[in-house]
Parts: sequence; C-alpha cells; structure tokens
Amino acid sequence: MTLARPAGQPHAPSWYATSVPDAPLRPALRGDTQADVCVLGAGYTGLSAALSLAERGYRVTVLEAQRVGWGASGRNGGQAIVGFGCEVDTLERLVGNANARALFDYSREGMALLRHRLQHYQIACDWRDGHASVPINARQEHELRRGMQRLVEHYDYPLRWWDREQLRSQLDSPRYRGAMFDGASGHLHPLAYAQGLARAAEGLGVVIHEASPVQQLVRDAQPQLRTAEGSVRADHVVIAGNALLSGIAPELESRIMPVGTYIGATPVLGEARARALISNDMAVADVSWALDYFKMSADHRLLFGGRASYSALPPPGLRGVMTRRMHQVFPQLRDVGLEQVWGGFVDITRNRAPHWGRLTPNVYFAQGFSGHGVAATGLAGDVIAAAIAGQNERLDAFARIPHRRFPGGRLLRTPLLVAAMSWYKLRDALW
Repeated sequence: MTLARPAGQPHAPSWYATSVPDAPLRPALRGDTQADVCVLGAGYTGLSAALSLAERGYRVTVLEAQRVGWGASGRNGGQAIVGFGCEVDTLERLVGNANARALFDYSREGMALLRHRLQHYQIACDWRDGHASVPINARQEHELRRGMQRLVEHYDYPLRWWDREQLRSQLDSPRYRGAMFDGASGHLHPLAYAQGLARAAEGLGVVIHEASPVQQLVRDAQPQLRTAEGSVRADHVVIAGNALLSGIAPELESRIMPVGTYIGATPVLGEARARALISNDMAVADVSWALDYFKMSADHRLLFGGRASYSALPPPGLRGVMTRRMHQVFPQLRDVGLEQVWGGFVDITRNRAPHWGRLTPNVYFAQGFSGHGVAATGLAGDVIAAAIAGQNERLDAFARIPHRRFPGGRLLRTPLLVAAMSWYKLRDALW
C-alpha cells in the first residue's frame, strides 16, 4: 500500500481513485507570478478558502505538491459530521461555555455551507443523510448519552437516541448497544467532493498548479511561496498543508501529529445485501478511541475504516486485521473480504480541537482537524477567507483555543503518543 508518490504521478491508489474519472494533470508552476492570495494545498481547506475568496472577487493561486485531494481529502471515510474532533465539554474547558457554544454553532454553519455548495455548484459526490455514533460497552453508552443530553439541552442540537432494537432495525449488527443518530450529518465520496470544489473554484478564476511542492515560505510585507521552478508573491498566504506540511512552518508542525488511518472496500455486495446491512444508508462510527467507521458506497460496497497507526508505515497484516474487524461488526459477511485497502494521514492536536489562526498578520493557517474534517475544513476555508476580507470575528474565536506542542520533539513524540494510545485502547477493551 502506497501512502505517497513522486509529484505529478496518478492519484494515490484507493477505491475512490478508481471510481471517478482521472482528471488531467494541471500544469506545474513555472516562473514567478503574483496573486491577491496564494494557498498552499489543494485539499478541502485550501480549495474551500480559494472558492470563498474567489466568490469575494480575489485573484487566487493554489499550489499543490501532488494532485487535487491527494492527502486526507481524497482518501478519508467520507463522514461529514457537525462539531469538531473534541467534545463540547473540552471546548468549554478551553474557552468557556459561551465561546464553546459559538464555536459549535459555527460548525453547524459549516455543514450548511457544505450542503449549499453541493447544490449550488452541482457537485456530484454521492451525498447521503444520516450519521450514527454507536457504543460497544456500558461505559461508552453512558458517556455517549450524557454528551447527547448536553448537546440537546444546552446547544439546541437535534439528536435522537435509538435503543438496541431501534438501531438493529437500521443496522444489522449485534455489536452495538444503541446509537446517537444525527440526521443533519451524513456522508459523501471524498475524492469526488474535492474534485468538485476544484472545478467550482476554477470556474471563478482560481488557478491551481499541481505537482508544485512548496519549498519555502518567505514571510514579508508581501509573503511569497517558492517552489523548485517558480514562486508566487501575494498580499496574503493561506497554509493548508495539514498532516503533509513538511518544513514550511515548524511552529505549526509541532502542534499536530500525523496519524495513519486505513480503509478497505469490499467487492460489490448488491443492493439487496447492502440494504440488509444498513437499511437507511447512514454512516456509522463507534466511539472507541481506536474506532471503526463504515458506510455503503453508491455501488453497494461496504467501505470499512479504522486501525490507526502512529508510524509512517502501515501496520503489519493490515488487510487481515481490517477484515477481522469488519467480520466482528458484520458476522454475516464471513464470506466477504476486502478487495482494496488504502490509507493516509490525518492530523491531530493534543486536545483534538481545531488549530486555526495567523502566523503573521498576512499568513493564515488551518490544521488539526483530528479525523473530523469533511465539514470543518470547508468552514475553515470560509472563516479564513472572511478574515482576509476584514471579517475577523469567527477566526478570532478559533484563534483563542490554546494549543500545546506534542512532547518529545520529532524523535520522541510518536513513541510517547503510542504509549498513551495503548492505555486508551486497553480501557476500551476492558471496561
């Protein structure tokens, strides 16, 4: 399984990449040019920022080291969920109750923005409504129901609790005790969504250069992004490299940790068998620390994800491990394996809260989506675009979230995180 390829190569292998037409490679940056705004990264965050800026009349250039949607934006589980990678009680502890409520409400705006763009720009990405968070044990059920009650009563967010019987009528798995069902969230085809955002941005005049890895950020009154064969000088720069940002802004990299996550696709099951498994076509994720998440594709495959890794290499025996986990959830699929398995990196922060803000008055960034980025990345891009246009309220609210560096530096931060994660996995297994 390949996690990276040389710049300009065909898209990273996955079922997603084989299920959409391969777009022609956009020209690499050659020579020196100027723009109102230059964006590093053509994933959801960078493309959303570019689109929001173009809607406001800015001249925007996007520099992408590989292909549009190359990183997490083109390989993720496709689950678009209101909220962030941390729970609201974490936000309350970090910024206070009133600010936490404002941030959560912004996340609802992000979901509305995603839905608006799918319709307005006619982005065909197999959108489906509905997401279920499911507990495996009594402790998880208690915590999930407590969190749901807080969201309903204090955040006015409509959620429903399904008991085991109600859940089983929609999800034919014996593994879960119930579900917190969110009808406002949903799922999509992640690479098709990224490509749709790119087409929408280009339709408004945005210039996207693929195979153009940025080598240097020059911080100046007019900042500059330099590649091996050219440069873009702009009034503003947006850093949207997330987990694949390497050496451009060390103070950002120290506050995130790249974590590998993996997904497998079964062969086509057929509509009847697929609907027997998930009758309402929702996305599902358990609430363990090392979670499983899954959904059906438009052509009736089960897409099953999980198995986080804290090194640059896939775990040994990955296909077998993923297949066994899938069979735990759906014993009736014992005769079914995984046709394709792929992976990539997501970026997590220590507190799992989003890390968005400014490096300098004219260099902006967004990172730290902590596996919860399909909707939040779109919000991040729009928040940054609004700040560049002089509307700072939302970005200032996110910039108030405190973030600490991962301990141990480059050499020790991964082993320290592995040790911490081992404890959480043990807790999920035992109680």
